[in-house]
Amino acid sequence: MSVAPNQQGVLEQFKKELQDAGAFDAERHDDFLLLRFLRARKFDIPKSKKMFLDCEAWRKEFKVEEIVASFAYGERLEVGKIYPRYYHKTDKQGRPIYIEFLGNLDVKKLLSVTNIDRVMQYHVREYEKTQRYRLPACSAKKGTNIEQCCTILDLKGVKLSEFNNVRKIVQKLSQIAQDYYPETLGRMFIINAPTLFTTIWAVIRNFLDENTLNKISLIGSSYQKQLLEEIDAESLPEMYGGKCACTGGCDTRDIGPWNDGSTPGYPKSMWEDMLKRDMAAGLPDAKVLQAQSGLAVTAN
Repeated sequence: MSVAPNQQGVLEQFKKELQDAGAFDAERHDDFLLLRFLRARKFDIPKSKKMFLDCEAWRKEFKVEEIVASFAYGERLEVGKIYPRYYHKTDKQGRPIYIEFLGNLDVKKLLSVTNIDRVMQYHVREYEKTQRYRLPACSAKKGTNIEQCCTILDLKGVKLSEFNNVRKIVQKLSQIAQDYYPETLGRMFIINAPTLFTTIWAVIRNFLDENTLNKISLIGSSYQKQLLEEIDAESLPEMYGGKCACTGGCDTRDIGPWNDGSTPGYPKSMWEDMLKRDMAAGLPDAKVLQAQSGLAVTAN
């Protein structure tokens, strides 16, 4: 995204205040990242600074770098059967496509193989992988800065009995994105939305700003045309009206410019080896599953 002349001065002042506060890391905090925090707070420097410093404090408390370096999600395949979410190729603008399917999400089953803390740790690891690996690869391939994703949120088959628990989990994960990874949503399609959700959405939309609302499309079961306007058929899984049929299933591949051989300098073993780390870890034992920090969702 370009910076208006009047915003460039705000960016420089923001950077200086962070430097004066000892919170600026030139290696991690490039202008694109700083601009996301500024945009999230409408270029209000005090509000942007607070958001940024809160994020840095959270990163230390949540041990983000430790999660990136060593967290192993041994239950990854089992969780994937219950709560599939994955990155798959790019849309027509070169943005990574993120797909989340909530129809199989049975919270009781989910908590039998993992816990909410570990779900959140994996979610943060994937966000870091996107910010530091997937998006730079997409940018390199496109020849321009790519800093947002295209999301497909599939609500097909969400059970009424599970809806409240599903909402709690999605809300917790969405809060992380909103607070600590701002302005990374480029486009969102909420598809197969049941009648109950459309009623709830009428309330939710009142709390979203116009810019965010303009990025979200709430669609029923006739979504293929709109998806194909944004995504090439070769990049869209067959189950959503596209032509992609990855060996083993699109939800298992995590394929895109970051590892498909189309981008010089990629793939990078640090990020690709995370899957090997997960597979080598095995399922967590009962003590690990019970070690939650007050983030548990009540199972039916």
